[in-house]
Amino acid sequence: MLIILTIVIVLAILLINEYWWRIRTVHSELSRKFVHITVGCFVASWPFFLSWQQIQLLSIGFLLVVGLSKYLRLFQAIHSVQRPTWGELFFAASVGAITLITDDKWIYATALLQMALADGLAAIIGVRYGNRRRYQVTGQPKSVVGTLTFFVVSLGILAVYSHWSGTVLALGFMVLLSASASAIENLAVKGLDNLLVPLLIAIILVNH
Repeated sequence: MLIILTIVIVLAILLINEYWWRIRTVHSELSRKFVHITVGCFVASWPFFLSWQQIQLLSIGFLLVVGLSKYLRLFQAIHSVQRPTWGELFFAASVGAITLITDDKWIYATALLQMALADGLAAIIGVRYGNRRRYQVTGQPKSVVGTLTFFVVSLGILAVYSHWSGTVLALGFMVLLSASASAIENLAVKGLDNLLVPLLIAIILVNH
């Protein structure tokens, strides 16, 4: 029953966002990031009420749905970005891939939130306030304020993990890890950061 409810909630978010985008009341990048943040935060909570096997099955299912949607343009809002990207597929893959690295609920949530919140908020703030100071990395436009947002939010997520998980992280360690995640977010091409950043966070926290 829980897995069905989970699917319904994700589908509802996609449909609401698609309607929102079609009536043109929101910037296309903000529309994509609305899904990125809401679905990503929801996914981060899955280990607290779903089994690891159920999460793996959902990840496979979402990979198929996102791939089909990208091919058939079913959910145009999440595919409306002008630059070539496979970010949605990489994010769906990371949902299941992290379960192969850890069975710790807090590490899983922390790894997913790095992209759901840090990347999502960085894009929104970068679009809104980052027009003056922009730069390019591997041909991709970036903003100073967006990158700083990613770093600060990433650091905040790690601080919350350190407080609630019982695994105390040194400030210097958290700063270095957040800086590394920010660098990957800048350098990764075609949305690959949606997979690499969560895997980096999960692997390092598991081995810390």
